[in-house]
Amino acid sequence: MDAYGTATSAVPENAATGFDEYVVSRASDLVRTAFFLTGDRQTAEDLVQTALAKVWPRWRQISECGEPHAYVRRVMTTTYLAWWRRRWNGERPVDALPEPEPLVDRRSADRLDLLRALAQLPRGQRAAVVLRHVEDLSEARTAEIMGCSVGTVKSQCSRGLAALRRNPLLAEDGDLR
Repeated sequence: MDAYGTATSAVPENAATGFDEYVVSRASDLVRTAFFLTGDRQTAEDLVQTALAKVWPRWRQISECGEPHAYVRRVMTTTYLAWWRRRWNGERPVDALPEPEPLVDRRSADRLDLLRALAQLPRGQRAAVVLRHVEDLSEARTAEIMGCSVGTVKSQCSRGLAALRRNPLLAEDGDLR
């Protein structure tokens, strides 16, 4: 209660100093990674929000570890990999298909083709390719985030990149060799 006798919403003791600053400074990075993982802006924002909600109660300990961004990215990736169990994550039928947004330039078209091609990969391959080649993480760091061995990361990346090379959406670019 405050001085006037009204209830105040107290911040829990384990809430951390610096969480708001972290979110403001890293939100765009997190949403970008989540977007490449999910292929959908709204789902990416949901993924980031879910990950941040998971880490907020223990932010003090996480921020003291020295690399809070790495920890949040790991929570986000493992949450993404676990979402396949969620029933709502499936296809949703609609009466009419939405019109695609007009493409602004070739770079936008290339990005859209890449997102469509990534969406066709299995979750493990997609996560490995995004973490290794979009986030530019090492194999060891990617394995740590995904909770698997370095060999699994190598095979997931290899299979994912091979599938992207064969994908007709990316056939004319040939950049994935």
